[in-house]
Amino acid sequence: MLKQYIEKHEAARDVLDTFYTVVLDFIYAVGMNMFIVPVGIYCGGLMGVCQLIRTLLTDYAGLNIAIDVAGVLYYLCNIPIFLFAWKRLRRKTLVKTLVTVSFLTLFLALVPVRALLPDDVLGSVIVGSLVCGSAAGLTLRCGSSQGGLDILGLLMAMGKRETGVGRLYLVVNVVQFAAYALLFNLQIVIYSVISTFLSSFAVDHFHFQNINVEVKIITKRKEELADAIMRGLGRGVTEWASVGAYTEEPSDVLFVIISKYEITRLRSIVQRCDPNAFVVICDKVHVYGNFLKRL
Repeated sequence: MLKQYIEKHEAARDVLDTFYTVVLDFIYAVGMNMFIVPVGIYCGGLMGVCQLIRTLLTDYAGLNIAIDVAGVLYYLCNIPIFLFAWKRLRRKTLVKTLVTVSFLTLFLALVPVRALLPDDVLGSVIVGSLVCGSAAGLTLRCGSSQGGLDILGLLMAMGKRETGVGRLYLVVNVVQFAAYALLFNLQIVIYSVISTFLSSFAVDHFHFQNINVEVKIITKRKEELADAIMRGLGRGVTEWASVGAYTEEPSDVLFVIISKYEITRLRSIVQRCDPNAFVVICDKVHVYGNFLKRL
């Protein structure tokens, strides 16, 4: 009964999250095509690499295309990444990411490249970067990603605990900005650095992948609650016996480490299984060892 309830609500939440990511893809495309691209600024990460290739094809090779092909190039670059990650990451995450990248490519092709702030380069950079970064961060909170370095960084984090998305982004961005400095003027490089910084700030604000929390749950229904947590969140649970100092009544303590974005789901599980449970959450704990990192 509990398993069916969890699976039913998990499927409904996945459908809703997928709908949200499609909307966020459109918002990202608006931020990119109406603020970043029209003023000639380049992003960081894999999208920036694709924008650089687009410029080389159009400005140096003389290729004349009606749409901004950076989105199409981004999709093509993600194909080998998907194939590499297929057996290494959860299928649900990869399927969501595939849907996200597909709609992102579609919207980048459909949304016209038109400057909403044609005479204000700095304003365009600020608005566009915050819009794109916020959309990317919220996409990660929905259990999906926009592909590219997000997937590669997660694979690195799973293989080596001390590495992750941040270090990979740093290496790629250093190489990118060096190429920008060789090909373009200093103004473009400076604005591109500002754009990358603001986008990263917005992503970190909305995405809690690297913020781990420690949860202790005092309950009298440990078996049902522990089973629901393991099924609903896929997290391990440690339990130990306890006694109330005032009431002298026996109870149990469930101990679990989760990512911050999983708190809402955990609260829902606890409320459903044991509304009288006592929950203590400690923020920003450092975790070492066998802890599964997720998007």
